[in-house]
Amino acid sequence: MKKILAILIILIIAFAVWRYVAPRPISSVAYACDASKTIGARYFKDHVDVKFDDGRAITLPQAISADGARYANADESLVFWSKGNSVMVLEDGAESTYKNCSVRS
Repeated sequence: MKKILAILIILIIAFAVWRYVAPRPISSVAYACDASKTIGARYFKDHVDVKFDDGRAITLPQAISADGARYANADESLVFWSKGNSVMVLEDGAESTYKNCSVRS
């Protein structure tokens, strides 16, 4: 009985630490694009979690940008660029199939 109680206390403490230490998104945004495509984005201090409607989910670190918020993988084969109420997605240096994306109303 003491072992079970000790394990339960450890689990409660671990959950509490995770709950308050785990990074929380600054904002979550749903975008609607041409051809009825959608993108979900959760913005954090130094990265964005992007979920495409084709099933891909990726975390991209923040990258250098002169304007807007730009996120890219290491080789910049995937760039997610947010400015105002719209985003642009570049894949392999060209605009992707996610075109004219803006915040869903």
